[in-house]
Amino acid sequence: MSEDWAAVAKAINERVNELGWRQRELAERSQVSQAIVREIQNHTVERKRSDRTLEALALALGFHAQHLHAVLLGRVPPTPGRPREDLDDANGARLAVIEERLGTITDQLAELKADLALLMRRDRGRGE
Repeated sequence: MSEDWAAVAKAINERVNELGWRQRELAERSQVSQAIVREIQNHTVERKRSDRTLEALALALGFHAQHLHAVLLGRVPPTPGRPREDLDDANGARLAVIEERLGTITDQLAELKADLALLMRRDRGRGE
């Protein structure tokens, strides 16, 4: 199973920017050393981190406890409030990706339907 530490760094950096925090604040809130936070955020040292480190960072950032671990594994992160998941369940992970994609397609179809209805109303208005 491939680990994507660059994706973890990106997720952390995007959230830190949203929150307007500095590295030191994330370190204090997560109780993870600033050196480790720096290494992860800058993706300078790629090494195995404990699940507790990723969980502490995720919770400090307001994510689900398993969010960063899921990102690391290329999985769809669970939303806050959801129960813990078995992230090693390949079938469950694939199903989550399919469900997310299906939701996106459903939303796109609804937008297309609304656009089509608007165009049809305009066309009828011109014909009368």
